[in-house]
Amino acid sequence: MMNELLLRFVIGGAVVSVFAYWRSALKPKGFAGLLGAASSEALATLTLTVMKKGTPYAAIEARSMILGAVASFLYASLACYLLIRRKLPVLATTAEYCRDLRFGRLWRWRQLRGLSWR
Repeated sequence: MMNELLLRFVIGGAVVSVFAYWRSALKPKGFAGLLGAASSEALATLTLTVMKKGTPYAAIEARSMILGAVASFLYASLACYLLIRRKLPVLATTAEYCRDLRFGRLWRWRQLRGLSWR
């Protein structure tokens, strides 16, 4: 247990440090956000998952990360549209569509497993 935690600490720290170095080397700072902490942590997590549970399990985890990123992008796009174009209140808009996003994930999960709502 302690060896695994130490390994996670070392690999995670190394990956975050490498990404931070790359981020500082980029000239257009707008691209630097692509190499933030989330992407480096995801890469470190996938590396450790491959080492511990193998590539098939890591492939499922990677697919889940990609689907989560797409869902977050869609939520952020919709929230920005509603807040900027429609001038809706922030708290009500984000709470409402965050609830809808969770419902959509639940619906998709049930659909992928062939479950009905009955």
